[in-house]
Amino acid sequence: MVLYRADTDGDGFLSVQELANWINNKVQEHITQALQENFGLFTAIDIQPRNGVVSWSEYHAHFLKQRGFSHEYIHKHKSHRTLTRSMKEAIMRDRASWSEAARSDPDHLTLDEFLAFRHPESSHAAVLALVDELLDKLDRDGDEVLTEEEFSSLQAEGDGEKEGETLMQGKEERRKEFKEVIDRDKNGKADRTELLSAWGRSARARLCPQRYMDPKNPRHAREEARSLLALADTDSDARLSLPEILSKTDLFLASKMVDTARSFHDEF
Repeated sequence: MVLYRADTDGDGFLSVQELANWINNKVQEHITQALQENFGLFTAIDIQPRNGVVSWSEYHAHFLKQRGFSHEYIHKHKSHRTLTRSMKEAIMRDRASWSEAARSDPDHLTLDEFLAFRHPESSHAAVLALVDELLDKLDRDGDEVLTEEEFSSLQAEGDGEKEGETLMQGKEERRKEFKEVIDRDKNGKADRTELLSAWGRSARARLCPQRYMDPKNPRHAREEARSLLALADTDSDARLSLPEILSKTDLFLASKMVDTARSFHDEF
């Protein structure tokens, strides 16, 4: 059970810090594994011809082979009319994700584009896209930079009075984060360069050059831990018990605490 492994002080409860540490460790493991696997898979698929890019046909052949289709079907089928609906939908989702990742050639992916296709949370190009998304969401005056007020007013999606109160309580923390972490030239504004290059504080409390938008930045784990606590801490004691976690099973199963890969891919 995750509770017992994440409960480092052994008191039978999860504090927000224990939860954040566990989530951060799971994220680090997931991204490290994704980077290690990406090159090997890219090389294994790039065979017809081996030219440093993966074509859609090469990837699609791999997709079908992994799902048990015969060599004859893979190389001779003209359409997928006989496939199940779920399989057709999976192929359509892959094709849509492929189109988003393919920046230079719609039918071929480079190594980094292939990483963005399979693990967008691990790709620098995908992080750049997140920065653009953040600016689009928060840049109220459209000047391509974020002010302290714009950044501190960040709101997460969701309903509920308790969740709204939690978000407002974090506004001052976001102001502090903007001043100390993001706004490096202290001019009260943050452009794309600062959002990408901001310094984050590591889980071991030492400064390290982690990109602010980078999913590996421990701030994301802290934010998710606070959100989970706010939604599941029914007795308001600032910690989670096993009954509280079990009462929100779907919430935790879909979180990075339990299913890191699925949570990331749902986000992206």
